Amino acid sequence: MITEERWAIILELLERKRTVTVSELEEAVGASASTIRRDLAQLAALGRLRKVHGGAAAAEANFSVRELTMEEKTELNMREKEIIGRYAVSLIRPEDFIYIDAGTTTGMMVEFIEEKKAVFVTNSVMHARKLAHRGCRVFMTGGELKASTEALVGAMAVEDLRRYHFTKAFLGTNAVSFSAGFTTPDPSEAMVKKAAMEQAGQTYVLCDYSKFDQVSPITFASFSAATIITDSLRNREYARMGNVIEAETVA
Repeated sequence: MITEERWAIILELLERKRTVTVSELEEAVGASASTIRRDLAQLAALGRLRKVHGGAAAAEANFSVRELTMEEKTELNMREKEIIGRYAVSLIRPEDFIYIDAGTTTGMMVEFIEEKKAVFVTNSVMHARKLAHRGCRVFMTGGELKASTEALVGAMAVEDLRRYHFTKAFLGTNAVSFSAGFTTPDPSEAMVKKAAMEQAGQTYVLCDYSKFDQVSPITFASFSAATIITDSLRNREYARMGNVIEAETVA
């Protein structure tokens, strides 16, 4: 297959799916990974696409470096976060030892927790306070307090998490795409999320529809590494390619 034919297939897939992995392109094009990566580099140089870790994203796909404050995030998609939070809480069992990540969607989940026999660990000062007020047994990680997200991050938080073995972990994410996976702007928060996932029997990532087909600078997990709980999907490819629960549909 000549170069122009490969490029046409790559760009057609990106137009349809917005993000693709190198392995997907190998299968679609019938070329080696090294050839695909060379094609992606050339197309990126021409401005036809954007290279991301493990693949490519459509040139006009949203890429976000700036992290919103907790106050800014709280006002966004409140109905969708409530749907997601209510469903996530339904997964908690009395025998669970649970990690809850910092964030506004996980924070909405905390608002609905009624199970008092489960034990919780969090890196969020706000979540810990709310859980304690609800009569739950809660532990906090150590670490440096990040003012914009009110999360405890850094090496101390990671070290603390590696002592635990969670039955379930509930995480937030700034963005999710097929090729880049789950991403966040801050390397310190990415380290904490990754460590929590490694210590959990089952990981759920809570994200509303607006987080899909988005990319932030740091990947903390591949797309297939967790079950996604969302409100409803706009891009049905995510339901086909991964483990996704649409809370609005099953509620």
